[in-house]
Amino acid sequence: MNELDVAAVILRLPLGVVLIAHGWNHGFGPGGLKGTTGWFASIGLRPAKVHAAVSSYLELAAGAALLVGFLVPFAAAAGIGIMTVAFVTVHRKNGFFIFREGEGYEYVMTFAFALTALAVLGGGQASLDHALDLDLDGIAIGLGAAAAGVVGAAGMLVTSWRPSRAD
Repeated sequence: MNELDVAAVILRLPLGVVLIAHGWNHGFGPGGLKGTTGWFASIGLRPAKVHAAVSSYLELAAGAALLVGFLVPFAAAAGIGIMTVAFVTVHRKNGFFIFREGEGYEYVMTFAFALTALAVLGGGQASLDHALDLDLDGIAIGLGAAAAGVVGAAGMLVTSWRPSRAD
């Protein structure tokens, strides 16, 4: 393994764990899917139950894929999409810093850029992608994954986000 392979693992593991933790919390945490559904409805996502379920299960699946290094750019694209939706619907209006009331966007922005870097690197030698001889790395693939995540988020927001006038 070279330094890029090590960097890929260093990125894959915490990003995967965080996505799994978020997905688990959305679906099975204290408020469960019902609580996430209520929160999603309050920020204007329609139908809230569908978006709560998709968000939860997509985070779980993308996180697991990152942990084992399977289809890394696709998993990264899913995470980038989720972070883009979070940025637009919740965090952007609160400013940069996450410690501000309502939580700023520094976390979701940094997470999305880290996922983009990982999509460029690919899973590395210690990944299922490598074991399956899938050549899924490089600038075009990484930036394509980022674009796919942002375009997917934009499509979802255009069709399903109906914030109140106060937002």
